[in-house]
Amino acid sequence: MSPALIVALPFLGALLPGLMVRAGRTAAAIACGSATALALLGLLLHVPAIRAGEAIATRIPWMPQIGMNADFRIDGLGLLFGILILGIGLLIILYARFYLSRKDAAGPFFTYLMLFQGAMTGIVLSDNILMMLVFWELTSLSSFLLIGFWKHLPEGRQGARMALTVTGMGGLAMIAGCLILGQVAGSYRLSEIVQQRAAIQGSAWYLPALVLILIGAFTKSAQFPFHFWLPRAMAAPTPVSAYLHSATMVKAGLFLMARLWPALAGTPEWFGLVATVGLVTMLVGAVIALFQDDLKGLLAYSTVSHLGLITMLLGFGTEEAAVAAVFHIIAHATFKAALFMSAGIIDHEAHTRSIARLGGLRTLMPLTFGIVLIASLSMAGIPPFSGFISKELMLENASHATLGGMPQLVGGVATLASLFSVAYSLRMIAHVFLGPVRDDYPAKPHDPGIGLWLGPALLAALVVVIGIAPNLTVGWLVETAAAAITGAHPHPHFALWHGVTPALLMSAAAVVGGAVLLALWRPADGLRLALPRPDAKAIFDSMTDTAQAWAARLTNGVTDGSMSRALALFMLTATACGFAAWHTGRAGPEIRPLLPVSPVAFIGWLMLMVATGTMVAVHRRRILALVLVGIIGLIVSCAFVYLSAPDLALTQITVEVVTVILLLLALNFLPKRTVLDTGNFKRGADAFVASLTGLGVGILAYAIMRRDFAFPSIAGYMLDNSYKLGGGDNVVNVILVDFRGYDTYGEITVLGIAALTIFALTETLLAGRSGARLRNWVHDMRRAGDRHPLMLVVATRVVLPISLVVGLYIFLRGHNAPGGGFIAGLIVSVALVMQYMASGFAWAQERQTIPYHALIGLGVLCAGITGAGAWFAGKPFLTSAFGYFHLVGVEPFELATAMGFDTGVFLCVVGAVMLALNSLSRIARQAGQKVNVHPMDIQFGGDR
Repeated sequence: MSPALIVALPFLGALLPGLMVRAGRTAAAIACGSATALALLGLLLHVPAIRAGEAIATRIPWMPQIGMNADFRIDGLGLLFGILILGIGLLIILYARFYLSRKDAAGPFFTYLMLFQGAMTGIVLSDNILMMLVFWELTSLSSFLLIGFWKHLPEGRQGARMALTVTGMGGLAMIAGCLILGQVAGSYRLSEIVQQRAAIQGSAWYLPALVLILIGAFTKSAQFPFHFWLPRAMAAPTPVSAYLHSATMVKAGLFLMARLWPALAGTPEWFGLVATVGLVTMLVGAVIALFQDDLKGLLAYSTVSHLGLITMLLGFGTEEAAVAAVFHIIAHATFKAALFMSAGIIDHEAHTRSIARLGGLRTLMPLTFGIVLIASLSMAGIPPFSGFISKELMLENASHATLGGMPQLVGGVATLASLFSVAYSLRMIAHVFLGPVRDDYPAKPHDPGIGLWLGPALLAALVVVIGIAPNLTVGWLVETAAAAITGAHPHPHFALWHGVTPALLMSAAAVVGGAVLLALWRPADGLRLALPRPDAKAIFDSMTDTAQAWAARLTNGVTDGSMSRALALFMLTATACGFAAWHTGRAGPEIRPLLPVSPVAFIGWLMLMVATGTMVAVHRRRILALVLVGIIGLIVSCAFVYLSAPDLALTQITVEVVTVILLLLALNFLPKRTVLDTGNFKRGADAFVASLTGLGVGILAYAIMRRDFAFPSIAGYMLDNSYKLGGGDNVVNVILVDFRGYDTYGEITVLGIAALTIFALTETLLAGRSGARLRNWVHDMRRAGDRHPLMLVVATRVVLPISLVVGLYIFLRGHNAPGGGFIAGLIVSVALVMQYMASGFAWAQERQTIPYHALIGLGVLCAGITGAGAWFAGKPFLTSAFGYFHLVGVEPFELATAMGFDTGVFLCVVGAVMLALNSLSRIARQAGQKVNVHPMDIQFGGDR
């Protein structure tokens, strides 16, 4: 199975819960579990090749121009994390099926879970750093949905926002760092980046890239000082907490550091930043965990501590430390997932997670006690469990590390952190399960059904098996993953007994000290409460509140509801930036001569200036201003003709006609004059800003036209390949439907959305109090008696078939001559609009039964199907195919698939224009205008 398919399977699985949930949550869980199991099976099939030192890769070109491709690769490190993500994910799905109540929406939950699983799988199997960034941000978004799944809980919503804020901001920093790293390495392919160690570490950009990437890794893996978001994520359902904390989201930062270890590690900067942050996090998380009352809070802070442990090991930059980090990643994933699921079982059965309200559960929940006992002892580093081996490896490496010129500092702090780790692990056992049975539990505790305990029991069994036979069970996996990290070929040998070593003595001191500390827990907790301590949540809330206050102050100062102020600031800023860029940059010489000005061109320019100046002077008289806008558009159309741009001229003039007609209808419901509500100073300032900006743009356009462009023009490519690749001689049309067809597809989609928005606004307008005001509206101007003039009715009916033929002709010739679907759509729209204006909307509407909404949808669908059809030929979206055909009695003619796309453009334009007209007509009828069913009726009396 290809790596790309392994990544795709969880995303495909995310589609299944919504389809299967009506069959029951069991069916939804089975569907998700099947997709996960299939992906895990596909991953395990590559184990023999990975153990042999191979790497399985899939290369899918996506945007090669910017180096972004869907490249996926499975090596030892990707295999390790993939097994954790998919293997534990399978157990989480089983656990979630029985954990969620009937009130919880199982369909959305499993969908979010599979999206998160797919994003994590994409991170660990991506071989393109830009593609990895896409999955990285997707984990932040999907985890936001999971953490905030219980929307009725305020702490759930706040925890989700906090997680998204912290990890999202870290992700932005990481994006910048990865872009720098790719530029320095000369490639965005991860397998090539890690081979450029000398070039990266020798670059002046090494430290900025390192800091930015580490910010992303530290925020994702909850390293100090970004650790505070993780415990707040405990408001999520326990299956989410178990998955995030054991194998997925918080491990993403560790994976990133491990993946980039060959390129970034081994420098004083790496050691100083990564090892120090990991060491501090390890101690801070352990200390805070000891005094948590919430079971999940204790486990959350213990996760922070263990993540710091792994970060510290990666920061040491040695092969031995990398091996220890890999082993602890496995050990932590198994015992922490088991503990979180066990905490969920306790909450599920006892209806509380407060340690103060628990105790004495050993006899009431013996099976859960056995699972927690094994996992907690492993977390404490007690033999013969897997956590003991990884702790010994950590202490051994810490004892040889020197920080700040003090050789004992790292070992001493690591031992102290281990002491607290032993204490909170033993507290998990003693304060929850030991002691007398209480009679004030919120609910009577008991062991759950097999659906809840099977997953943690299997993980607890793994903890024991890995501890007793580490080389047989996970030795090969640690070896292959460590080889992928370091680029070397380590051959580690794990054992429970290595004799009396410094690490063993440090471990023994931690165990004894932890037991003593647990015995003194109550006075220690009292001392903690008496001492002042910072509250990370309060600090975060204060920072966000301050940022929001400053943002609101800036926003209100810039955009206080006045569009003129916002536009003025924007124009001044743009002009200032352009002025600075012009005077600090270098412009080439003026090598293009000025063209001679003919009398016709001068007269057209003069008319344009007069019309523009007049419009500014009389802009408060709206009807006159609209007429002047139409005149300006007509002059611009003539300018396009003069400059040999017939396509632009046809488009401009048809757009002007449609726009003027629709605006005339709209202005019927607005005041005829704009109220003068500004003083002379304000108008003078607006005139100054407008003149300065216009002058700046004019000078810039003049300067550009007199010089060669800074980059080669693409015009030559379009001219040379218009017929060869697109099958058309009209370069403008080929650009619209082929070269830049995706842009056009977006534009017609936006046009359709705009028309539907007008329709929706009209529905709202007519249904509310504004509709009542329209019905009671008294017209302030006298209405014409002849609402359907005979000459106009006859002329429009005569013109209609001619216009339709012209529109068809313009449509068919568009690929090789001026025209196309857009212009044809506007021509047909103008003809139809004239029918509605001449004979009345009701009369015209009775004679056509095509719904305009359907025209818009059909147009977008037609364009999309045409573009997608290229995929079946192995071509990119909207690639045209064309050919010449011969019919008897007819000259050879060309047909191109672009005609299907142009048909979509045509339908969308006609539908959008007519739907807007329909909305305006409905407003008119609501406003008391009687619609003549028959044209040419002359009304008297009340209509005068």
